[in-house]
Amino acid sequence: MQALNHHIAKDGFRLRGTQMSRIDGFSDVVFGFALTLIVVSLDVPKTFTDLHNLLRGFFPFAVTFLMLMLVWFTHYKFFRRYGTHDMGTIWLNGLLLFCVLFYVYPLKFMFAAFLGTGVVIDTPAQVRELTLLYAVGFTAIYLIFSAMYANSWRQRDRLELTPLERRLTAIYFWEELGDALVGLIVILLALLLPPDKSTLATMAFMLIAIHKTILGRKAAAATRLLQHAPVDPGQPDM
Repeated sequence: MQALNHHIAKDGFRLRGTQMSRIDGFSDVVFGFALTLIVVSLDVPKTFTDLHNLLRGFFPFAVTFLMLMLVWFTHYKFFRRYGTHDMGTIWLNGLLLFCVLFYVYPLKFMFAAFLGTGVVIDTPAQVRELTLLYAVGFTAIYLIFSAMYANSWRQRDRLELTPLERRLTAIYFWEELGDALVGLIVILLALLLPPDKSTLATMAFMLIAIHKTILGRKAAAATRLLQHAPVDPGQPDM
């Protein structure tokens, strides 16, 4: 865990939430329960057919597990950086956990369908609905993360954020909001494309790599510029 904290703090951001809190404990329980829901099977296979069916569900399980881990790590970084426990953070965190639990089964269903592991989709309209369901869930989760960063920015004076931390908070806000905006683009494309081609809308998710690269470079430049700079009352704009 120390190595993970060091990885998060390498940009010069002070970690204010290194102690386990009630929010951390509750959130970890929910994430753990979500992972339990996507387990391939709770029963030990008794026949080769059972084993074969179990293995067919491995790849949807693996992809869904990875997606949940990415959300968990984003959540972990936020609370390590700010350690906030105000009512705004509590409600936003609760809404985030609700979305995670609600979308576990649709997420696994979608990847099982796309990977051709026995899930049946009858009509093109269902293909569009499944694409929209995933995109809406993705957008909601990252809109909540952006709201959590905006809430921390609102408390920047109470948190005693340094000029570097203020600049990084603004960058992290736009990073999460950018992910949500990409999700909105996917939703729009899925609605405009023919139902049987709506899965092509998910290609827009590749835009995430572009904006994360740009903002990552901005964060690195801010760290180099401000990490050893004297305290300046100036504040970057969100």
